[in-house]
Amino acid sequence: MRETQLRVTVQRMAVLAAVEELAGHPDAETVCVRAREVTGGLSMQSVYNVLRVLTEVGLVRCIQLAGQPARYEVEQNNNHHHFVCRLCGDIINVDCAIGQAPCLRADLPESYKVDEAAVTYWGACPRCTPDENH
Repeated sequence: MRETQLRVTVQRMAVLAAVEELAGHPDAETVCVRAREVTGGLSMQSVYNVLRVLTEVGLVRCIQLAGQPARYEVEQNNNHHHFVCRLCGDIINVDCAIGQAPCLRADLPESYKVDEAAVTYWGACPRCTPDENH
């Protein structure tokens, strides 16, 4: 955190630790519940503020999926995508199929500057679609 020149606070450390510790890609409410275990009291607005700051400095990645609350993960500084189970909502990381950020050469006028492209795979996970042969 100090490398990003952010002041280290109990709230920031608790929120970052919660994102690191929670399985999957937790939403802000789940992060808040975990962070409160450390801080004793933390408002939802404070959690949103901390998540925004941590995202801005590149310690946390915010994942915006259609129809779902924002999800968070520790920034890994790698290009990966996500698979979302339509049935249970689980989200898992998927390695980039081509090894570099996809679709950054969008068919747009030159004045548009694309800095990120996201791929989300939607379907059903193995828990929600058990092997039909057994």
